[in-house]
Amino acid sequence: MARLIAARRTAVVPRGGAFARLSIEDLAAPVLQACLTDAGIEPARVDELILSNALGLGGNPARRVALAAGLPETVAGLTTDRQCAGGLDAILLAKALVDSGAAEVVLAGGVESYSRRPLRLRTDPDGGPPVPYEQAPFTPWPDRDPDMAEAAETLAERLGIARERQEAWAAQSHAKALAADLAAEIVPVNGVSRDAFPRVLSPKLLARAPVLAGRITSATAAVAADAAALCLVVSDRIARGRGLSLLSGATLGGAPDEPGLAPVVAIRRMWQGEPLAQAEIMEAYAVQALAVIDRAGLDPAQVNPEGGGLARGHPIGASGAILAVRLFHGMQGGRGLAAIAAAGGIGTALLVERSSGAG
Repeated sequence: MARLIAARRTAVVPRGGAFARLSIEDLAAPVLQACLTDAGIEPARVDELILSNALGLGGNPARRVALAAGLPETVAGLTTDRQCAGGLDAILLAKALVDSGAAEVVLAGGVESYSRRPLRLRTDPDGGPPVPYEQAPFTPWPDRDPDMAEAAETLAERLGIARERQEAWAAQSHAKALAADLAAEIVPVNGVSRDAFPRVLSPKLLARAPVLAGRITSATAAVAADAAALCLVVSDRIARGRGLSLLSGATLGGAPDEPGLAPVVAIRRMWQGEPLAQAEIMEAYAVQALAVIDRAGLDPAQVNPEGGGLARGHPIGASGAILAVRLFHGMQGGRGLAAIAAAGGIGTALLVERSSGAG
């Protein structure tokens, strides 16, 4: 069984902040190197690097990061794009490679520079000027491809999740993040060693937050951000009992116009309600996290115990991998669950376990 024996990340910084001038190589290479150092693994032993990136320039970012980090030139690098779910999916791909015997040492995770994302232009086949656009299509049907904030509002209306409950969850996420000491998991980059966004969300701040759609406000939606997160996945032979066992994982599609609920089916595929030590659920929107907690039957007290995406931000390609990093550093024993939703109606979940006394 594949095991996760090292996991690190940068701080998460809102776009336009301290990471605004950094390339994805600048963000990811130090994190990759820290994972290898933590585990005592030489770069020459790495078989593959799988990296999620949703907004970049193309050109196989994983290869660029591998070269910048000093991995052997034989490491080709594989870049994936499943939007928000991509960072967790990269870890599932690493698990599949190791479990199959095709590889023994795989680095996997995600990196995103929202600050340096390219401008997007759609060409006109009739020769007119290019038309700029922000969001790529996630389905072939415009009427089933909603704006994400509008999809969150539709979910809030259908499930009866009031603005007040969303705001309470967001305020709690920030409060937990402010109280947490996450230094062990964060690799300092560009002088930044703490997540930049957590703050005290007072009732006054919550009340005046701009409305994005209906009951959804800027306070109950995660901000666009820059970050990188990597995990080192290895065979049992190399792990020698260290780290987290990667028990099972799944990525499943759901209704494309209701992406917030997609992780529920993935969670149910692998988790039968047994006790969990910790659950990390991506908070792209407070309503989405609450809907997953409610529908999957999770204990809210075990979810995001040191804050979630609402308090950190949402570096799209890296967000799923950050959940796994949080489990690695937060769990002292028992089982843990990570889950994330993605545009287009996709949900990914991962179930892990740390044996008592495992490093």
